[in-house]
Amino acid sequence: MSCGIALAAALLAVQPAASVTVPAAAAQNPLAAEPLYARIVQSAGALRATAAAWRTSDLKARATAVPPTGWAEFAQASAALAELDMQGHRDLAARGFDGDLKCILKGIAEDLPKKVEAVRAAPTGAAQDTALSELLYLLDDNVAVVTAPPA
Repeated sequence: MSCGIALAAALLAVQPAASVTVPAAAAQNPLAAEPLYARIVQSAGALRATAAAWRTSDLKARATAVPPTGWAEFAQASAALAELDMQGHRDLAARGFDGDLKCILKGIAEDLPKKVEAVRAAPTGAAQDTALSELLYLLDDNVAVVTAPPA
């Protein structure tokens, strides 16, 4: 299965996590306990919490989008997460891992900057809300694919 098809299938199959905080003891995938992958889960969870807080009740009603408070730091942290995801992809490739996780991490690394840019470039509050929603799904998926038991 190509990486593009694997990413699409995984994103369609993974439901948003009810909670992105996954204690190491509860993680079913042993990779999630490794430092790199634990950082991915922690970073994605923190970014998800911040993005969720930006989705206020009046956001959709705004005629123009306003950059959320702390946007520059969020964008920088998102870029760092995308790099961690790519490191995870490279790590799994170096180990000879031939599962979907390797491709999914690469896809998330490539898609995350686009989703962040969509939030920044949204012209209205409603468009920003939609972009934040899509970003939240991607961050949920980022946690879920690392913590899910291997197939």
